[in-house]
Amino acid sequence: MDDCIFCKIACGDIKGLRVYEDELTLAFMDTAGDVDGHILVVPKVHVTNILDCDETTLKNVILTVKKVSNHLVDNCGYDGVDLMCANGEAAGQSLPHFHIHIIPRHKQDGLGEKGEWPQFPGANKDILEVYQEVRFR
Repeated sequence: MDDCIFCKIACGDIKGLRVYEDELTLAFMDTAGDVDGHILVVPKVHVTNILDCDETTLKNVILTVKKVSNHLVDNCGYDGVDLMCANGEAAGQSLPHFHIHIIPRHKQDGLGEKGEWPQFPGANKDILEVYQEVRFR
């Protein structure tokens, strides 16, 4: 896609700090400056989000996420990782190219015991009611 920044990074039109790359995926440093080691993993083909992602592309992205995550823990001194992925505008997706954030974590790194997750206001419906709405039939 011509105006997609992640497509431009993937094809090399825009330089990115490439952490890992294979034929189908790319992992590169996020420039947000919010936490050390923040990495994004994207498919090299344009896919808006997980909702329109084909299974092969999704599998390759997840395998790259696992490879990079294992590298961070096994070789870079991190104790774990948080994975974050917003899908759709209502979920806070800010760029329309499927991507997964890898946030490397150290024990007692000040990000909280459960990572940086949204503050949820609490459920409005009974769990059994929601279960009936969302379960596969």
